[in-house]
Amino acid sequence: MRSLSVLLLPLALAACSAFQPSSAVIDPPSRDWRAIATVDDRERLRDWRDAFVAGLKAARASGHAATVAREGVLLEPDAALGGGPIPNGNYRCRVIKLGAKSPGLLDYVAYPPFACRIRQERDLQGFAKLTGSQRHVGLIFPGDALRQVFLGTLVLGDERRAMQYGRDKERDVAGFVERIGPNRWRMLMPRPHFESRIDVMELVPNSQDMR
Repeated sequence: MRSLSVLLLPLALAACSAFQPSSAVIDPPSRDWRAIATVDDRERLRDWRDAFVAGLKAARASGHAATVAREGVLLEPDAALGGGPIPNGNYRCRVIKLGAKSPGLLDYVAYPPFACRIRQERDLQGFAKLTGSQRHVGLIFPGDALRQVFLGTLVLGDERRAMQYGRDKERDVAGFVERIGPNRWRMLMPRPHFESRIDVMELVPNSQDMR
């Protein structure tokens, strides 16, 4: 047991050190995400539905139509229900990548669930994907009646700290957080700089201790 604890310690430290959204990733002057988002990210968010439809079309054309259908509302572009901000707490987050960004990549990739966390960061919410080789870290801002807005960066591989938002265009992440069912949310990340046309992250609470 002692040797197992030693092996797991670096993973735990990496996850904790990457979860620093307010102080290291974004230091927002206001709650208005438009005042924070880069020009590129505003364009990506504006074109989210086109990216979603194109990703779905590519996935279905490559033989994954039945798989897409089984995912139900998770992969339906207009499934947002509204209902207020996503609760703080611990989540199981599962990422599906739709539509290959370049030749040679897959048009449909689904990953097993990872650990994610949402917690209060001053008057906003901080989000971090705590495990996996691509870990999103950033802030969730108020949006409209249907969705919130996520702005952050990617922590890759064995990196221990998150990069500041806006410093490296290819690391910046922008997305919408939407409720799609009882205790079920998703984060849509259109036109990511790696691999796909859109990333869809399912967010499901992993405990009843949500606040």
